Amino acid sequence: MPQALKRRQLITGGALALVGVAARASPVMAESSDEISRSEESIHQERTFTAQRARVYAALIVERQFDRIVRLSGVMKAGANAKMQNPTKLSPHVGGTFALFDGYIVGRQLELVPDELIVQAWRVLSWPRGVYSIARFELSEQAGATKIVFDHTGFPKGDAEHLASGWQEHYWDPLTKVLA
Repeated sequence: MPQALKRRQLITGGALALVGVAARASPVMAESSDEISRSEESIHQERTFTAQRARVYAALIVERQFDRIVRLSGVMKAGANAKMQNPTKLSPHVGGTFALFDGYIVGRQLELVPDELIVQAWRVLSWPRGVYSIARFELSEQAGATKIVFDHTGFPKGDAEHLASGWQEHYWDPLTKVLA
């Protein structure tokens, strides 16, 4: 019995020690909440295209097809950009890199689920070095059409309006023409 008592005392003492550590740690935990931003901007867009998911997915992930989107976008009509030699470099593999609009947009393919999902680490070259956002394209079938639920997060504060209109002008509008 004395040994059972020692074991119980050891367990109880250990539990009390952990409670004491947790109690002392709580002010530090409260301070860390100051490190969490609750005001980040994001973009959420939903667009429907009259094409099968495989065709929409390919248009966004296959270099030659995406190059057609770039060439139809307003970027190609603007001054020096009209002379772009290689507007699109696009890897269709997870971990692969991309450079779009003659390198103005660069990034890496994070997740690719054929005909369903594209997730990219995405950045504009004018952003501070090392700053990447996440662009997520989720494709679903809707009565013979494809719905894209698009979310873009993690970009510099103040860029939301510019980026949202850019997605419309340089992705969705030309994609509609490519798929017509």
